[in-house]
Amino acid sequence: MSLRICILETDILRPELVDQYQGYGQMFQRLFSQQPIAAEFTVYNVMQGEYPTNEEVFDAYLVTGSKADSFGTDPWIETLRAYLLTRYERGDKLLGVCFGHQLLALLLGGKSERATQGWGVGTHSYKLAAKAPWMSPLREELTLLISHQDQVTSLPENATVIASSEFCPFAAYHINDQVLCFQGHPEFIHDYSRALLDIRQEVLGEQIYSKGMASLEHEHHGTTVAEWMMRFVAHKPETQSV
Repeated sequence: MSLRICILETDILRPELVDQYQGYGQMFQRLFSQQPIAAEFTVYNVMQGEYPTNEEVFDAYLVTGSKADSFGTDPWIETLRAYLLTRYERGDKLLGVCFGHQLLALLLGGKSERATQGWGVGTHSYKLAAKAPWMSPLREELTLLISHQDQVTSLPENATVIASSEFCPFAAYHINDQVLCFQGHPEFIHDYSRALLDIRQEVLGEQIYSKGMASLEHEHHGTTVAEWMMRFVAHKPETQSV
């Protein structure tokens, strides 16, 4: 039986990227189609006020990346915060990427803010700091495509760090069997990262731009993270006998 995943899309792509990439919801669907666990996806663009009806039931809710700040006060962000807090309190499984990673950390007692390290772009490697039953296939380190100037700087009290680097200490975390988040973008492909770098070249400056472009020679583990996410959703913790 397929998992049912609700994708809460928190951005609208730049006009020059829409024809090729459609949106982050479509990018995630393409990514998840490459991993072995069957799943069905429904995309809601929450920037435009789209949400599931109360009658719709999902196995997990995924919050995508966004150009917006997770600590922003836009009305749609405030609405999303309230919605996610309700889902969390109901015990639903929540997945977050980039903006979603930061927003969920903030919502559940952590902190996210503009990073003193500046922009992170291109391909970035992290050391794995924890292991869990759903982290299959297991890797010694994790490499993902990134594009962010905000970071989680303090985790919720009950969160466990999964992946970290000197540049991004809280790059991935989980909260028990309910929340799983990544700063990096498993749904990105190299061509999309190149397009973003080109668009932001002037903002980034030549040094960061050139280093980011050069890093795109390296592969990334987006499909691994996609599989971890679906295994996390499908995972049923063993109940202890009394």
